[in-house]
Amino acid sequence: MEVRIGRCPRRRLRTSGGLLCLLLVACSSAPGGADRGGRTTTSRSPDTSATSSSASPSTSVPPVPASGAEAAVDAALQDLDLRARVAQLFLVGVPLDDLDGGAPLARSGIGGLFLAGRSEASAGDLAAVTAQWQADAPGPGLWIAADQEGGQVQSLKGPGFEPMPSALAQGRLPADRLAALADGLGKALDSAGVNLDLAPVVDVVPAGTERANAPIGAYEREYGSTAGAVTEAAATIVQGLADAGVTATLKHFPGLGRVERNTDSAAAVTDTVTTAGDDQVQAFGTLARSASAPFVMVSSATYARIDPRNQAMFSSVVLTDVLRGQLRFDGVIVSDDVGNAEAVQAVPPDERALRFLKAGGTMILTVRPDDVPAMIDEVVRGSRHDPGFAGTVDAAVRTALLAKARAGLLPPG
Repeated sequence: MEVRIGRCPRRRLRTSGGLLCLLLVACSSAPGGADRGGRTTTSRSPDTSATSSSASPSTSVPPVPASGAEAAVDAALQDLDLRARVAQLFLVGVPLDDLDGGAPLARSGIGGLFLAGRSEASAGDLAAVTAQWQADAPGPGLWIAADQEGGQVQSLKGPGFEPMPSALAQGRLPADRLAALADGLGKALDSAGVNLDLAPVVDVVPAGTERANAPIGAYEREYGSTAGAVTEAAATIVQGLADAGVTATLKHFPGLGRVERNTDSAAAVTDTVTTAGDDQVQAFGTLARSASAPFVMVSSATYARIDPRNQAMFSSVVLTDVLRGQLRFDGVIVSDDVGNAEAVQAVPPDERALRFLKAGGTMILTVRPDDVPAMIDEVVRGSRHDPGFAGTVDAAVRTALLAKARAGLLPPG
């Protein structure tokens, strides 16, 4: 299903592949796009073949200065109506075994696309597809996201992507070898047009409890059994990604290292141990405030000793009081999947985005594109009827666009 967003006047951005139109919602359908990694160049021209494997890797440059990012956001906001602004808050799944569904989503003005599933496609072939998506995107460039952790959670495995050991094995590598792995990971993703990695995992699984920890320890997704070990290894991954122009995502705040059930397949998953002052929580804060400006993904579990009444992604205590206030994180807070995850099925789809934003979140991740129009409708409706919520949405949009400006996904202001 194509998610229609509205548009206004269009702007053009000169790129390495020619002129790509940056549209604003409900004028013409000329293609638009922007590139990644703090650059002012963008993707290939619209006639790039989706089966080409000749895409050339891009080079990394320093991040956009804060003042320049603010100006770019101000300029972008002038071109986006309310519905188009809300659409920027969505990261929507596209199955890796059926990438054709990404084109209408890219043209709709959505914030980003998540490559869901597993693929043996080459980095070059993926680059041709993602470049076309960027060329088709009206307005701001797209986040193109993937789950590329290593071990059993490595979505992209084709030519150009080296097999990666599990996070647990990565955490045991000497510092220089882990840095080399992180460097290769970032370059491989960048060569495929992926600018957002939904990694690294920052959850801390206590020693001896790994097999009982269904979402993380059972799959060796943790970097270690202490917050110190996890922080050190995860920081290396974040830096390696950033050096290649790829934004990292710290997950799953406040931590899934102590739960026994998986929120993907179980309802009412509860952590009865973790507190707001826990070492696991502090690890997220230390990493989140780094100069590399990663995203933070919030879990859908409930934390009885932080907010027993609400799942983390719907909790203003977790998102606003702890992550924003206590840990002083001012970047993008992205939800865990609100589409297929069993943990959120008791909440009507159109309310999931609304509740997440009200709690203080920034971007909604869903692997179900068909749910997105109703979610956008509900957020738009809430903004028009509640001035307080309208301010919350405005703040989320600005945070989301600032991250894009710093990643080179907005034209200069």
